[in-house]
Amino acid sequence: MTDFNRRHFNALLGATVVAAGSAGAESHGGGTVHEVQMLNAHPDDRSERNVFLPDIVRAQPGDTIKFIATDRGHNAVSDENMTPEGGAEFRGRINEEIEITLETEGTYGYYCQPHRALGMVGLILVGDASVNFEEARAARQRGKAEERYEDIFARAEEMLAAEA
Repeated sequence: MTDFNRRHFNALLGATVVAAGSAGAESHGGGTVHEVQMLNAHPDDRSERNVFLPDIVRAQPGDTIKFIATDRGHNAVSDENMTPEGGAEFRGRINEEIEITLETEGTYGYYCQPHRALGMVGLILVGDASVNFEEARAARQRGKAEERYEDIFARAEEMLAAEA
C-alpha cells in the first residue's frame, strides 16, 4: 500500500471503530473491555511492522483496556508525558497480557518498550479526552514514534470531531 492508501485505510478503520462503538470491545461488570492486540505486523498490511491493533481506543471512565500478547516480544507501557493528571499508569512485562481500568478522563499514550523508536505506539481516549489532548500531542517522541503519533493524533481528532 502507498502512504496515501495506508492513511486512508487507517482513517476508515478509525471511523469504523467510532461507528461500532469500539472494535474488539465487550461489556462486563462496570464497563466495557476493549481488546488491543500487540502484533509483529498489521494483518492487512504486512509492511506495517510492530503495531497495536487498534492503535486508537475510544473508552469511557471505568472501561478496561486489555492488551493481548498476540505475537511474542511486545509489552504495553503508559507514557508518563501523555497521561492525564491523576490517571493510572501501567507497565506490562514482555509477552504479558495485561488489563488496566481507566477512571480518569483524558488522553493516554502508550508504547511497546523494545519497539517504541520503531513506532509501536497507541492512544486511548477516555471520556473528555480534551483534558490533556494537546499536551499529549506535544509530548516529544523519537524515531518512527513521532511519525506514527502524527497520524494517530490526526485520526483521533477526526474521531472526536465526529462525536461533537
